[in-house]
Amino acid sequence: MPKASDTLWDLAIAEVEKTENPDDNAKCVEVWEKSLLFMGNKNGGKTTIILRCLEREEIPKPTLALEYTFGRRARRHNSPKDIAHFWELGGGTSLLELIRIPITSSNIRSFAVVLVLDLSKPNELWTTMEKLLQVTRNHANKILSKLEKTNPEVATEIKQRMWNNLQRDHPDYELVDPFPIPLVIIGSKYDIFHEFDSEMRKIISKTLRFVSHYYGASLVFTSKSEALLLKARVLINHLAFGYDKSKSVSVDHNKPVFIPSGLDSLSQIGPPPASDSDIGKMRANTPLELWKKVFEKTFPPKSSSDLQDTKDPAQDLQYAEYEVDVMRAQKNQELEQYKRNASKSWKEMDFDSDELL
Repeated sequence: MPKASDTLWDLAIAEVEKTENPDDNAKCVEVWEKSLLFMGNKNGGKTTIILRCLEREEIPKPTLALEYTFGRRARRHNSPKDIAHFWELGGGTSLLELIRIPITSSNIRSFAVVLVLDLSKPNELWTTMEKLLQVTRNHANKILSKLEKTNPEVATEIKQRMWNNLQRDHPDYELVDPFPIPLVIIGSKYDIFHEFDSEMRKIISKTLRFVSHYYGASLVFTSKSEALLLKARVLINHLAFGYDKSKSVSVDHNKPVFIPSGLDSLSQIGPPPASDSDIGKMRANTPLELWKKVFEKTFPPKSSSDLQDTKDPAQDLQYAEYEVDVMRAQKNQELEQYKRNASKSWKEMDFDSDELL
């Protein structure tokens, strides 16, 4: 009921609150705020997937280092919009040290990772996956170790949540090693991958199924096809905005794979795709290491130098800034002039050969 002393602003605020919260007795709806880090192969389609998830009709541009954007969605009519922070790591595996920037002790409770692997480049697949997940896991574990001392309740909550996707009666409960934060693995460029030999597709699909199940992750294959992108969006929107989690499953390597976390099993995946004699010759300390050896026998990894991004970002036209570029060109000229003068001065020096001996 308005009071005589209410100002126009008081009345306006009350009207807005009445509109947004028609039921005075309803509880205040908490705003959902999540963060996601997209990483993976260079030119693997990360930006395209992010733009589709945010329903933006933009032309994807190469990601230089670490880029940020966000999206907002309302879970229902007249409710506050939830916020999702989208981080994207560029450069493949060349900028691993930047992973620690978006994942912090203050947001790790609401953080998730989306690993985008280019299915059309199987020889880069395991190396890219291993390096990115290893650095991310190490960083997350360091944060958890600190939280155990400063905020043990939060640390315990995160560790318990790691196992939420796998029921205690699941036959693989004691055989997997869940990732410390929610993880989605996306196999991109399925349209190219689909043209591969059937046996190659089988090896790649089974390997990614094992890795995803081992880490408690969801797995989906996608391409620029809207139908396949929609499946990836379902998994991402679940993490970003709390949308319902899909329970449909597709494990056939002749079709696009779609397996939400916790819905696969080692018995369904089967053993590594190699003969018993070959497996017997391989020395491995863990199941993950065995799958790696089998996979790399078929798809020998590229060397680290081949995976490095050697392009100079300063020469990229999308980052052109006239004043900065003019100053840089001037400084480059000064540097070259200094090098020439220094070289000339050195050559003109008259050294006494006897003194040098």
